[in-house]
Amino acid sequence: LLPVNEAEGSVKVAEWQQTYYAHDSGIQSGATTVRDDEGTEYSAKKYAVTTTLVENPTEVEAQYTLTRAQRVRAAMFPETLVEGEAVLSTQTDPGQQTNVQRLAEPSQLLKTAIVHLINYQDDAELATRAVPELTKLLADDDAVVVNKAAMIVNQLTRKEASRRVLMQSPQMVAAVVRAMQNTGDMETARCAASILHSLSHQREGLLAIFKSGGIPALVRMLSSPMESVLFYAITTLHNLLLHQEGAKMAVRLADGLQRMVPLLKKSNPKFLAITTDCLQLLSYGNQESKLIILANGGPEGLVFIMRNYNYEKLLWTTSRVLKVLSVCPSNKPAIVEAGGMQALGQHLTGSSQRLTQNCLWTLRNLSDAATKQEGLDGLLQVLVGQLGSDDVNMLTCATGILSNLTCNNSRNKALVTQCGGVEALIHAVLRAGEKEDVAEPAVCALRHLTSRHQDAELAQNAVRLHYGIPAIVKLLGQPHYWPVVKATVGLIRNLALCPVNQAPLRDAGAIPRLVNLLLKAHQDTQRHTSSSQQTYQDGVRMEEIVEGCTGALHILARDPVNRGEIASMQTIPLFVQLLYSYVENVKRVSAGVLCELALDKQSAEMIDAEGASAPLMELLHSNNEGIATYAAAVLFRISEDKSSDYRKRVSVELTHSLFKHDPAAWEMVRSIELQRERFTDTRCKVIVCLCRFLEGHYPIKV
Repeated sequence: LLPVNEAEGSVKVAEWQQTYYAHDSGIQSGATTVRDDEGTEYSAKKYAVTTTLVENPTEVEAQYTLTRAQRVRAAMFPETLVEGEAVLSTQTDPGQQTNVQRLAEPSQLLKTAIVHLINYQDDAELATRAVPELTKLLADDDAVVVNKAAMIVNQLTRKEASRRVLMQSPQMVAAVVRAMQNTGDMETARCAASILHSLSHQREGLLAIFKSGGIPALVRMLSSPMESVLFYAITTLHNLLLHQEGAKMAVRLADGLQRMVPLLKKSNPKFLAITTDCLQLLSYGNQESKLIILANGGPEGLVFIMRNYNYEKLLWTTSRVLKVLSVCPSNKPAIVEAGGMQALGQHLTGSSQRLTQNCLWTLRNLSDAATKQEGLDGLLQVLVGQLGSDDVNMLTCATGILSNLTCNNSRNKALVTQCGGVEALIHAVLRAGEKEDVAEPAVCALRHLTSRHQDAELAQNAVRLHYGIPAIVKLLGQPHYWPVVKATVGLIRNLALCPVNQAPLRDAGAIPRLVNLLLKAHQDTQRHTSSSQQTYQDGVRMEEIVEGCTGALHILARDPVNRGEIASMQTIPLFVQLLYSYVENVKRVSAGVLCELALDKQSAEMIDAEGASAPLMELLHSNNEGIATYAAAVLFRISEDKSSDYRKRVSVELTHSLFKHDPAAWEMVRSIELQRERFTDTRCKVIVCLCRFLEGHYPIKV
């Protein structure tokens, strides 16, 4: 009898099996259960079981057992099977491999690796035995023997094991180099160059070539008439330049550049791509190499490639060489004269980002030498379009190029203005934020567009209409990056030339910001006066800031409201002090702003009270006609309420100053003085007319 607990367990199993589950749970029966690898112990997944029914399972199992070795052999060594022999398959589901089938692929890989290892060892042993004899044959006097030996060595370099043995033999590499440079047979030279090319793919091989004097020999091969020899030579040299220390200097000393530059006339794009990359590696950071490339006609050849090829890798490598050469003062004008600006501009709208970026940087470097270049209309229009880019590098280059190309070029200024350049530049300034590399050239370009060309007034109005004035005035705020400040001050002066812009500039707070900048810059210059050194900050002389701010205030003072605001900020003492400056331009702009302020009687009295008469009398005799004119006008305006004796003395000084270069006019004035009893009033009227005439003809130039 079963124990009570066991009996109860059997009963429970029987009850379990009578339920709809119809399976043994395994709790009491001990039936094994297998947990799904990815599931949990209580997986909710349902599985479908496929059962294959056979008539006699025992016979099939026996057959599987007997053919197991055959199936494994078929999987691992299929070549051992007799042709036509069938192997029993145990695969029941076409979508699921058997264990033996899964073993087949790694087994084949293992077998192949073992075979390669055996062959590698055989190749190495063969090469080791052959190297001494082949080295002797390469030095043989018989050209036929040398040719055959070179062909055999070339075959050996095709196998990795034998190639490694060859590069470990300095005698062999030296023999190959000598055979290449001494032979007159093209086929022998081709085989030798091919050998060195194969060896150059490993660092050990590069070192062996370098130590054996292979670089001068390879450089000589660049003059070979055979294309394959040329290709092997330039490719091997390229590998050496990339990976072998000391190779660059060795190529330069072997006159490699003189041999490489003429190769730019070849027509194979892939060959040219390697050649141009060699030129870039040799010229980067080496001024002498850049000059050698120039002397051998390199700029013309490189520009020709940029203009006439469309192979992206070649264009990219060529643009890299041009970028390196574009910082050389000697190469820069040569590239521009060869049409480099136009050729590079062709590739600014292509799909290759790296090519576009290189072309932009090169154009930026060249643009200061291309201000007088013609035929850039298309380039300028593309650059205006590039100003809409979100890429900071592209924006930096585009603004820099436009800034340079619009400098002192009325045609370019008008073209950029007409194609929406002002609006695009303002948006660039707004997006630039604190990025000085974008803000400075963008503001400089706007400064150029708003001055001295037929559409300057159109540009001045466009800045206001596109809400640029507040953003521009904001650039004068802290912290100061002085190149941006200098450009902004000049732009504000140009904008103030348009009367409609005077009020918006005042509303944006331009006047107090300019006055604060002027005070700060003047204080900096005063601190360094004792040491007789010019004050530089961020590469900008503070004297330039003083001049620029004073000049901008001069133009803003043409507006009566602005004039009152400027005078109310206690600026007149500073302007009078600036009349003593050792910088001629500072004297000119300070006399100019005092000339405007003196239109108001109260300001004229303040100017006189600050003792301006003495320096102004001195400035009357200045060789600078603009300074003398402004000084004369200020003196006349502050003398209007003075005694007749004072006015007469000023009148004599003015007359003498204004007519000192014209003896005939001076004699005429003297004769009038002798004939007229009340000449003072007449003289003053003449002086006024002359001052107004000269003031209109000698405006401040920026």
